[in-house]
Amino acid sequence: MSRIGKKLIPLPQGVKFEVKGNTVVVQGPKGQVQTHLPGGVKLQPVDGHIHVTRENDDKAAIHGLVRALVNNAVEGVTKGWTRELEIVGIGYRAELKGKNTVVFTLGFSHPIEFPLPTGVTVALDPKQTRLTVSGIDRQKVGQVAADMRALRPPDPYKQKGVRFAGERLKKKVGKTGAK
Repeated sequence: MSRIGKKLIPLPQGVKFEVKGNTVVVQGPKGQVQTHLPGGVKLQPVDGHIHVTRENDDKAAIHGLVRALVNNAVEGVTKGWTRELEIVGIGYRAELKGKNTVVFTLGFSHPIEFPLPTGVTVALDPKQTRLTVSGIDRQKVGQVAADMRALRPPDPYKQKGVRFAGERLKKKVGKTGAK
């Protein structure tokens, strides 16, 4: 039995969920999130909680997955999700162009314009080297942050590039001179 799948999902006040065919729509104060619901797994309201059940043991693999996805949707519409990025390097920075475009200067011969998908916002610090990606859909926020990091991944020798906040990197030793 899935240990994660057995856990009840707390349903805060102001949050509603509705199953429409094979999708779950979770509505809350910050908006609404849709999640795919595979066959063989059911959601049932139990006194202020959501209980995830499966039809048989063949669905054990997706039992915990569905519970985690619905829990992420509930947390997203109540608190929201954030991911922080740091830009390290001389002259490396980011700036907002309008509300839905981030322009990166990452040492290339041209600036990189990164369009933001709907439902995702970016906040910059005054130094323009720290970004906060936020939204209500955890998968979308994580994917946008990963795409931003992929524009200039951290260099293993000089540690320059775009990285997640708190990411620990292994620094490689450069060339040694011949003696």
